[in-house]
Amino acid sequence: MVALGLLLVVSVLVGLVLGSSADRLEEMGGLLLMVPAATALRGNIFGAMGSRLGTAIHSGTFRLSLRPASVMGENVVASLSLSLTASAALAMLAKASAWIFGIADSISLEAFLTISVLGGFLASIFVLVVALVLAAGSARFGWDPDNVTAPMATAAGDVFTLPAMLLVVPIAQTRGAALIVGSACLIAATIATVLTLVLGRRSLRTILRESFPVLLLAILIDLIAGVIVEQQESVLMIRPALLVLLPGYLALAGALGGILSSRLASKLHLGLIEPSNLPGRDARREMFRIFLLAAPAFVGLAALSQFAALLGDLTSPGIAEMVSAALVGGMVATVIATFVAYYGTIAAERHGLDPDTYGIPLVTSFMDLLGAFTLVAALSVIGTI
Repeated sequence: MVALGLLLVVSVLVGLVLGSSADRLEEMGGLLLMVPAATALRGNIFGAMGSRLGTAIHSGTFRLSLRPASVMGENVVASLSLSLTASAALAMLAKASAWIFGIADSISLEAFLTISVLGGFLASIFVLVVALVLAAGSARFGWDPDNVTAPMATAAGDVFTLPAMLLVVPIAQTRGAALIVGSACLIAATIATVLTLVLGRRSLRTILRESFPVLLLAILIDLIAGVIVEQQESVLMIRPALLVLLPGYLALAGALGGILSSRLASKLHLGLIEPSNLPGRDARREMFRIFLLAAPAFVGLAALSQFAALLGDLTSPGIAEMVSAALVGGMVATVIATFVAYYGTIAAERHGLDPDTYGIPLVTSFMDLLGAFTLVAALSVIGTI
């Protein structure tokens, strides 16, 4: 509850920044499409890293060391390399999506690269520090990393990514500067990937080989979520309080699934549960705990979003509609999150893959897509849109 509470506060603050940036988002065609994927990418990369470190803590192999040969050092190198590579892939796929779905006045590829790679890497440095502090704190103070990693990595990704992206927008708006910086970002991502694959140890290369395909899948899913959000741009710009609600709603659904996925992955590694077709008693108990967290969290999110919108003088559909949309859509999203978390984790285990690497990216990306859909559906049902 503490970790989720911090996530809600942080996400609402980010939503307030998003709602206050409505004019800039309208000027930069396609940028809103990339926002869900860009913010989720940091949580996916560093949430998975935290899950791997959490398993190392549970199994007694974790050491507080940044040496490249250590578990922590290896994960740091892998995560920063993945951040560069996946951000470059996101920029190219975002430009392609803008063209395919006919988004008017879309920004150029070099602008997408500048915002995604440069802004994303700046955010990654800060999220990395948060993830390492969580790992060290878990080892030192006895916190369960499975309970804190997913929501806090998600919160850190939300709070740093959007401001970092908006920070580099002036560079992207200058064509000459965007061409130089965007090209440099693409070259840097390519070099980082090649060096890591050529010079890295086998375990490091394994992390990259297993992580990149699932991150690519997550990006594609998140971009579809971005298209759903982009298509509701007119409504969101008229009632920007919904923009305040949006990041927290998507982050909360993914964080709840991420907590479940991380706990299940640790129990699979330790032999405490079996990868069965139907959830056993321990797995069902974990799912029930997620539902106990979900209801108050979504209501609290709606109330915080309404309060922040009032402080920011942003137009809102009203507290009743905000709470109704968040609670109805959120509980449906939680049902989906528990399903994806359980079967995604089990599928990874059965195919000989690390569920720590696959679980959080899968569940958070699917929940960005399905979360956006459930929120839009809930707003439609209650008559807001």
